[in-house]
Amino acid sequence: MINELKQLLNNAYAPYSKYRVAAILETNDGKSFTGVNIENASFGATICAERVAIYKAISEGYRSFKKLEIMVDDDKIGTCCFLCRQVMLEFFDKNMPIYCYDNKGNFEMFKVSDLCPYPFSKENLE
Repeated sequence: MINELKQLLNNAYAPYSKYRVAAILETNDGKSFTGVNIENASFGATICAERVAIYKAISEGYRSFKKLEIMVDDDKIGTCCFLCRQVMLEFFDKNMPIYCYDNKGNFEMFKVSDLCPYPFSKENLE
């Protein structure tokens, strides 16, 4: 996955922040969905790599996921923004692993519950 993530970084569109991000979401049946961050001059129309991969999978009918791997084009490991974390709460099991890499392949693994210790979810709306 590390080499594929490095290649995906080239597809990121980050002319404003220069902070390129790539993601690969794997379903429980082994299918992979990729995403990169895509920035926009209005900033509000920007979308993160994680959400691109998640939304691609959801739009194809997938709802059962094994893991998410994310690489940032930086020498420091980066984690998901809070918008992405909220989307993860909607679609991922709280124990699903999220692997966060730097651009050299060093990583830290988190569970969704680690990244979202105080979730707001559909249970709050019942």
